[in-house]
Amino acid sequence: MNKYCYVRYTHITRFLAIGGMAVILLGMTCFAAGGRINSSRSIPLGLYWMTDDPVVKGAYVIFCPPESSLFDEALARGYISAGFCPGDYGFMMKRVLATGNDRVDMTGKGIRINGKPLPASIPLEADKAGRAMPRYPLGTYTLGKTELLLMSDMSGTSFDSRYFGPVDFSQIKGVIRPVLTW
Repeated sequence: MNKYCYVRYTHITRFLAIGGMAVILLGMTCFAAGGRINSSRSIPLGLYWMTDDPVVKGAYVIFCPPESSLFDEALARGYISAGFCPGDYGFMMKRVLATGNDRVDMTGKGIRINGKPLPASIPLEADKAGRAMPRYPLGTYTLGKTELLLMSDMSGTSFDSRYFGPVDFSQIKGVIRPVLTW
């Protein structure tokens, strides 16, 4: 290799290293400021921002799953990712579809909230690998004062409350607002 090529590749390598570090620093700064990226199909893909908005029906939230054998299995099967929540679970993002005192009917044909059917809420019998899906017990429930039903209203394959049931308000880390989605 001649001297010119060596100098040129050295500059390109240095440029790529500095550029990569700048991207990492920008990402860390955005995360610290409240930026979150959703890569699952439970809610629209894209960039979200943490807000101080109250947790209400229809809001998108980010939460830590409660530590349990069900979530241990979900992590092992790849339904959720590893992360920084207790139990080494990753954060999950869902939409709040029911809150305290709402009546939830969980059936094999889908979920109804206060008598209104939810789209894409039929629980799957098995995952893509043919393994039986966990299932929250079928029946009619009235959510407690601090319970939330966290679901996808756009994906029939989301791992959500139809499998793990209501989540306590204390698990919520914040409301997220879409910035750029597709």
